[in-house]
Amino acid sequence: MKVLVNIDVPDLEKALAFYQAALGLTHSRNLDSDVAELTGAGCVIYLLEKAAGSTASSTGAATRDYARHWTPVHVDFVVDNLEEAMARALAAGARQESEPVDWLGSRCATFSDPFGNGFCLIRFAGDTYGG
Repeated sequence: MKVLVNIDVPDLEKALAFYQAALGLTHSRNLDSDVAELTGAGCVIYLLEKAAGSTASSTGAATRDYARHWTPVHVDFVVDNLEEAMARALAAGARQESEPVDWLGSRCATFSDPFGNGFCLIRFAGDTYGG
């Protein structure tokens, strides 16, 4: 099985600049005028340009809002040097939402991108939690 991550953003060019600068991802190609593919993580990430206020699902129950929001799904980026990764993300325009915390052999800090999407930067002492 393969995992692909899709992130809705209101401005594709701004999102490309952020994710490349903040996380060192590579813009490998555009699939369309409003979809960009990023590589360099453990999975392929697609940035999908979707206007604020557009319908988020076929039920029409929710519309996209790019103010900071909470969702039960977010992306964790595992890094070798947490302090360097944090500085890079902040310089690119991320908003830090927590100080780093230690948990089960990891050290993690939470952020949001310029569009309100949450993400974490994590450094593991081993290969994964508790490892």
